Amino acid sequence: MYLIDKDSNKLVKVEKKTFKSLGLDERHNLQEWIAKEPSSLGEDLLIIQKEFDGFADTKERLDLLAIDKSGNLVIIENKLDDSGKDVTWQAIKYASYCSSLSKGDVIEIYQKYLNDQCLKESAVDNLSDFFDNRDLKDVDINVGNGQRIFFVAANFRKEVTSSVMWLLNSGLKMKCFKVTPYEYGGKILLDFDQIIPVKDAEEYTISIAKKTQDENKSGEEKQARFTVRQSFWTEFVEYNKAVNGLYANNMPTTDNWLGRAVKGSNGMNCNVIVNFDNCRAEIYINTGDQERNKRVFDYLFSNKATIEEKFGGSLEWQRLDEKITCRVRIDSDLKYVDPDQRKKVIEFLTNASTKLMEIFTPYSLKYNKK
Repeated sequence: MYLIDKDSNKLVKVEKKTFKSLGLDERHNLQEWIAKEPSSLGEDLLIIQKEFDGFADTKERLDLLAIDKSGNLVIIENKLDDSGKDVTWQAIKYASYCSSLSKGDVIEIYQKYLNDQCLKESAVDNLSDFFDNRDLKDVDINVGNGQRIFFVAANFRKEVTSSVMWLLNSGLKMKCFKVTPYEYGGKILLDFDQIIPVKDAEEYTISIAKKTQDENKSGEEKQARFTVRQSFWTEFVEYNKAVNGLYANNMPTTDNWLGRAVKGSNGMNCNVIVNFDNCRAEIYINTGDQERNKRVFDYLFSNKATIEEKFGGSLEWQRLDEKITCRVRIDSDLKYVDPDQRKKVIEFLTNASTKLMEIFTPYSLKYNKK
């Protein structure tokens, strides 16, 4: 690796180092770096556990357990200056253990991780946010043999790369990342390079396996939920038309939410959301800039007493410090899937969203004039 010295128009060589020479170790350094910045592995991943040892009848533990945007579990095995010769077999065992984890198991594992990190966050809410605000009932998590294996090491032995290439061609989803530390000017630089499969040769990756009978059943159940949901939103929109509600001009959808921009805002929405066992209305703040989102939230929160007095009840204020977005919400246990409760759900969401829009619009307009 080289730095460019623009003044002298020369390349300055950056010294390649080993983790050992830098006094760095696998667990406290490399593992923590990836846990805190999983995008270093080239895609959006959500770390759901570290040092996972929840395998029956074995004391083995994997380094990092993550989930990708397709709902697949990702087993991440980290090694420092050498991959070792048995890492492939070790990771395959972990993937086989993880293959039996249900969606409920994954949620429970992630919630334990959040609790262990002293984060007062909900695994269900975080996963919903990770999957673009989708209802988890609509998300397939760890279905079939979709488990993936990522290896991270400074150097890979030939027997490891050879076996990984063979396993790739045999249908396993695997990647190898060569990670190299450099030192320059007292600072440490780290380079992640995906070497298997190489970026321009993704044809080595395996096609998705045929869906199992359970997956087909899941697909049928999902389609049934979509049908019920679209029917609900059709009724909801028609009701809003009749009462001049906020969503009179929205189109029914199979998604679990509808939204309208708050007047005068740049990134503030008034949303209504229905899940399988609850529903809510919310002011959702996402300007695309985390610091601005927090400033907007803090401004609104400084008027909490007045806002809740106008609303006529308490609201849940979620600053979400570890996330980009913020929200202010009102929840109900009413279930849209229950025909006897559907009318109450429609009335609750319509009334709550109307109040939220009326109350928050003046604050939005005032804030954006600052």
